[in-house]
Order: sequence, then C-alpha cells, then structure tokens
Amino acid sequence: MPSHPALRTMEAALGRLLPLPSGELEFWSADAAATLPQAPSRCEQGFRPDVDALSARDWSAQSGVEGIGAGFPAAPSPTVILVLLPRSREVGRGLLARGVARLEAGGGLLLAAAHNDEGARSFEKDLALLVPLSGSLSKHHGRAFWVRMAPGAGAFDKALAEAWLAADAPRRDATTGLWQRPGVFNEGRLDAGSALLIEHLPKDLRGRVADLGAGSGLLSLAVLERCPAVAALELFEAEARAVDLARRNLAGARVPVGIHWHDVSAGVLSDGRARFDAVVCNPPFHVGSRSVPALGRAFIAAAARALKRDGQLLMVANRHLPYEDELRTVFGRGELLAEQGGFKVYRAWEPKP
Repeated sequence: MPSHPALRTMEAALGRLLPLPSGELEFWSADAAATLPQAPSRCEQGFRPDVDALSARDWSAQSGVEGIGAGFPAAPSPTVILVLLPRSREVGRGLLARGVARLEAGGGLLLAAAHNDEGARSFEKDLALLVPLSGSLSKHHGRAFWVRMAPGAGAFDKALAEAWLAADAPRRDATTGLWQRPGVFNEGRLDAGSALLIEHLPKDLRGRVADLGAGSGLLSLAVLERCPAVAALELFEAEARAVDLARRNLAGARVPVGIHWHDVSAGVLSDGRARFDAVVCNPPFHVGSRSVPALGRAFIAAAARALKRDGQLLMVANRHLPYEDELRTVFGRGELLAEQGGFKVYRAWEPKP
C-alpha cells in the first residue's frame, strides 16, 4: 500500500528533534515504511493491509477503535507519541485530544504531521488550541508540529479535548437508528452507488451471501430486508472503525452473521469457510485520498474465487472505472443491470476455475 502522504514530513521533523525524550515511543496511524530512531512500543492502525505490513516488521498493532472517542489512559512516565493525521477533521482532532491527555501525567513529546492537501494548517491550529505549540516544520508538501509537556505540568484545554473526543465517538442516528462515526465511508448515510445496487438486487438471492468491503453494514442490512431466502451473511471489511459499526448495526440480524476485519484483496476463503451462493460488493476506489483502481479488480478476483460454481456477483462501481475486462477474465457470463448517475451495476456468474 502507498505510504501516508505526510510520512516524509514527520521523519524530517523527527530528525530535528533528536535526541527524543527517554521512555516509550507510540506510533498512531502507524506506517510500516517509517524510519524511526527506535522501535515503537505501541502501534495503532485501523486499516488491515497496513496492520499486516506492520506485523511483517514485528511491530504489533492494535486497531485503536476502543480508545478513539473514549479518552485514553495517561502515561505514567515520559512518552513520545507520533501521529500521522487522517483526512477527517473529526478523527484527527480526536487523535490530538487523546495525545495531549496521554502526556498529562508523565510528560513527553507529541509530534503530529499532515499533508497540505489534507488539512495540515487546520490541524496545526487545532493542536495550538489545546496546548501551546513547541515548534513546527513545513516540508515535503506537509506540516509537522509538536508539543513538549513536562511531567505533571501538562495543562491543556480539557473541555475542548473532551468535546473533540465526543465528536469522534460512535453514535446512533436518531432517524435511522443505525450506528455511525466520523471517518467511515458514508458516515451512516447510504451512498448513491450502493442505493442503485440495492434497487437491482434480485429478491430471490438465497443461501450464504458475502459482502466484500462491507463498510458499516448498510448493504448487508438491505440484503436481509429484500431477500428473505438469504440464510447467512459474511461481511469483510478492512477498516476497523467500519467493522465496529457493522457489528453494532447487524447485532439483531435474523440470520447468522460473521463480520471480519480483513483485507479482501488477499482473498476471503481462509479459516475453512465454505464458498458462497452470492457476493454483493461496492468495492473501494480510494485509500484515504489516494486513488487505487486496482483494488476493484482485486475485489472482483476475490469474489470469483469465493463463489460456488453456480454463484453470482452483484456489484456497483463508478461508470468510468474499467472493470468490464476483469469481469470477463474471471467470469464466464455477465450483464449490465443498470447505469445511472455515474454508476454501473453488474451481475456476473459462472466463475472460472
């Protein structure tokens, strides 16, 4: 996967800040391509392919889902926290709030970095609202900014930090009753592509159905509502935040549901799972702000491998994406079910061996 767009900016700032305060080093939104002065004692990363890359470096990672939006235990000794900030303002503010709260007791250094096109200046101003900045650096089309906090003297705007943590927490939509959270695709609202796919779902879908790139589970909920013969669902999603929401949203499902924090591009038939009667899919086109069209092709190939011989794929994609060739490569037959509002809905069957 591509590196975080602000990684080089963060590394340049690290070079200026050496030697770092003694103590533990934590790396949030961790990137396995990073060059660090010491191995991190704790990594947080919610994107499964990046977690697997961190594991390959023997940097064990936690999803961070439990801590986000719920505060964070204070570190009893000096700690260095490195944060690569995401595109979402609410998510980034939550990380900054957790970071300064983490350093309140033991002190240490919080270094954050963001790309200029992903709100770097706004994030720098946000951190300055919580606690006075110790320094900043502009380099490699990004900005890094940091605070040094003394042990036991880490005064910061706690009311503002608590407000940002609350804004980043899971919440149930008052109208739909569904769980949503900043930083998750759609944030609880059905996108136009998924809505078009749902409109053209065959009502006679039956048996075991897989939802690849399931997000917060909205497409799976529609499958259960429209297709009474579906007997079981398996959801596969790479973003830990979305997995958490999907578990909440599908908690009362009428059929057995399996929800997996999983990189679909690596295939979905691990752990002895049987093949599926149908796959539904609205494959991702971006990782963060970066366009990665190859992801959609990988999802199509994974679907073909996961289906029974008489199984079928129902998929929606942006109209301009060249997925027809991949569908013809891995499926014997297919058809265009709908084309509307910049999206296409495909049905493909007879997966090739």
